[in-house]
Amino acid sequence: MLHQALIALSLLSLFGTQPKTVTALQPMPWPAMETIVGWESPWVLQMNAPDPQAKEIVRSYLTNLADSGFAVEEQGIWVQTGSTAIAVHQPYRPSSAASLTKMATTLAALETWPVNHRFETRIGHTGMIENGVINGDLVIQWAGDPYFVWEEAISLANTLNQQGIQQVTGNLVILGEFAMNFEPDSYRSGELFMQAVDVNRWSDEVYYVHSTMPPDTPAPSLAIAGEIIVQPLATNPLSTQWLVRHQSLPLVPLLKAMNIYSNNAMAEQFARAVGGANTVAAKAAEKTGVPMSEIRLINGSGLGVENRLSPRAVVAILLGIQRQLRPHKLSISDVMPVFGQDEGTLIFRELPDQAALKTGTLNTVSSLAGYFPTRDRGPVWFSIQNWGGDLELLRAQQDALLLTLQQHWGTAPPPETFTPKVFMGQAPYVLGDPGRNLVIAPAVSASNP
Repeated sequence: MLHQALIALSLLSLFGTQPKTVTALQPMPWPAMETIVGWESPWVLQMNAPDPQAKEIVRSYLTNLADSGFAVEEQGIWVQTGSTAIAVHQPYRPSSAASLTKMATTLAALETWPVNHRFETRIGHTGMIENGVINGDLVIQWAGDPYFVWEEAISLANTLNQQGIQQVTGNLVILGEFAMNFEPDSYRSGELFMQAVDVNRWSDEVYYVHSTMPPDTPAPSLAIAGEIIVQPLATNPLSTQWLVRHQSLPLVPLLKAMNIYSNNAMAEQFARAVGGANTVAAKAAEKTGVPMSEIRLINGSGLGVENRLSPRAVVAILLGIQRQLRPHKLSISDVMPVFGQDEGTLIFRELPDQAALKTGTLNTVSSLAGYFPTRDRGPVWFSIQNWGGDLELLRAQQDALLLTLQQHWGTAPPPETFTPKVFMGQAPYVLGDPGRNLVIAPAVSASNP
């Protein structure tokens, strides 16, 4: 970094101010090392200094894999402290990343929408309302909420009940697409919605979900007599009167939920909303400066070995996410599972405490990437991308590698800027929160205008 600046100054003095006659280049004297150290803080220099022992730890890890029968050339590693790659193996080779692909989707989403963006689902009706009965259709217009689940539908139905609406004589009309409970089929999602909003249709699963909601949450009763009709958004009936705007959780907790559980349906929904896998890859490349040749995606979830990322690309994407979040006083820990706090895919692992990590698994792929805090090197960024048959052994070796590196650099709590602010399941990020149902216009009954 400093050397590059000095070289640039030397080139400017050579070509920017010299006459056209070329004379012998006089070597530029380098300043004493003590002077260079004074230009940068010792902490920055320490974070970026080479570390032969860390390289040896990684080399030993690869040797252990080879001794266990894994092809070393199929394993990818990038370990970075500060702005320096401390230890790498196959760093620029795109390899199957599995659910590390969701990191590219996360970065693309943060590049597309503000961190507090909410997806809206509108509920309205046709016809007239009389004595709590909609003599017409109930109309739903969904705008991409990837986490519209049982709790959200129950809460929405309760808001309609509070407006005095108890029955619908007509159909449930879905305008365009609708996804509920991660079900991409609009018609099936309509069936789930009709079940959720009417306690008389509840299954044991819905009863259980309701029992996990706040104890004062009513069981809704909204009986829809007709059928489910899915029609194009462009054919929205002009007579629709909108009643409620339901807002999703904000973008950041949505991404956190997606990554904690490595939810493929949510990732695919985000990728479609962004513009597809090619757009996700292009946005990731643009934000990181990594060439597209190292970011090859066929979807936003990581399903399929054709999703390939180089270890360098994965770490660059993680750093890109961190840069997107820092101005909002958030960090990578707010969109990824944190070991010791969030379970999900990290359950049964032995990893550095308070590390923000993302796993990836396919039949022959085990990957792990993120950051972990250290005493001597601060945040350590890494990507481990393994290929082989024994996934349990690969996971155990990954855990051992990270714990050994953390022991080498010393354990430490995460910096304040990496302390997660988003805790799923706690206010204000609670599923089924009625405060996210905004009444557009009170339901007006024909018998009581």
